[in-house]
Amino acid sequence: MSKNYRAELVGVFGDPVEENPTGVMEEAAFEALGLPFRYLTIRVIREDLPAAIQAVRAFGMRGINLTIPHKIAVIPYLDELTEAAEIIGAVNTVVNEGGRLIGENTDGKGMLESLQENGCQVKGKNLAIIGAGGAARAIAVEAALAGAKKVTIINRTMEKARELAEMIRHRTGVTAEALPLVPRAPVPERTDILVNGTSIGLYPDVGSKPDIDYAGITPEMVVADVVFNDPNTLFLRTAQAQGAKTINGLGMLANQGAVNFTLWTGKDAPKAIMEQTLRREFGLG
Repeated sequence: MSKNYRAELVGVFGDPVEENPTGVMEEAAFEALGLPFRYLTIRVIREDLPAAIQAVRAFGMRGINLTIPHKIAVIPYLDELTEAAEIIGAVNTVVNEGGRLIGENTDGKGMLESLQENGCQVKGKNLAIIGAGGAARAIAVEAALAGAKKVTIINRTMEKARELAEMIRHRTGVTAEALPLVPRAPVPERTDILVNGTSIGLYPDVGSKPDIDYAGITPEMVVADVVFNDPNTLFLRTAQAQGAKTINGLGMLANQGAVNFTLWTGKDAPKAIMEQTLRREFGLG
């Protein structure tokens, strides 16, 4: 029986991309399942994106991740978008299905999976999200699509918060509200799930937390953070001191990678291995 030396290629396009740890996690998963896949971390400048997407087609790559500055710019070069990606207006994962490039967004899916793994269902719940950028937008849309009762967007720029809330109401029919992130901003009453969807607390800014009134956090709430480096954020530690159940961003990152893995390979992802790999990468044992 002859050997097959050809690898199936996936990867990430971004600029900068040097500190993106996704490849380490995906490669560990490919190795665990004995799959002939390689994950390439590739710097692609803005002007070269059209050529890079043409290379995905030419090389027969199984898919690609996209990070800054390509998540929106890539859309005109794709053949199709999933419902979530189309509503969010951004793509972080592309799947090559027989030459058709399909854009997906796995940011919000990773967080919802993380909530579910911790016994927290979004359906019928009141969700408050701090921020209105890429990750916050994806989580808000996925929560609405999953049947959240209400989604509240708390953001410094009210225009962005209103635009996102209006889009959720219009596209999903879910009740949505915009509130300003002012100093010591109140946590909305009857919040079931509170999510930090900003980069506040990301290394090296580990001494910072969103400027909300933490006295409004109750033991009945679930509080989650998208920040994964350091995963033990000041935001979560402060919420924990209020008695809330907390969920860090490491699970979201691993789950997002697991969704990518399954989209590209058609196989269940070894999530425990992916999360262990990330923990080692960040020096967390």
